[in-house]
Amino acid sequence: MENNQTCIRAFADSVQIENCRKEIQVNNQSFSQLSGLLALAGNEVRLKILFLIEKENELCPCDLSDILEMSIPAISQHLRKLKDGNVIKGRREGQTIFYSLKQAHLSLLLPFFKHIIINKKMETV
Repeated sequence: MENNQTCIRAFADSVQIENCRKEIQVNNQSFSQLSGLLALAGNEVRLKILFLIEKENELCPCDLSDILEMSIPAISQHLRKLKDGNVIKGRREGQTIFYSLKQAHLSLLLPFFKHIIINKKMETV
């Protein structure tokens, strides 16, 4: 038997379809912002960086380089993408830049970080 992926319906709920279209349009900017954040956090290294920055409040590229055992230029590239994506901010102290999460993104990222912590606890049980 061939697996046919077509949709056959007897009746289209035009009110539901129109309401859903309006809902998408009204929230289009939020979808775009969340999609951008998830695309940046979807990279494993950047997710680790975000997790560490949230856990420690702020870190510099040298700290992240030591923790993740990566070169400073590689860490800097990831930090640049996160900064360009408006996810983190920098604070200069002398010649060192300390990065922290922007509060607007913290509420979106915390559930993911909690998931990571919960999984770690479950693995040790």
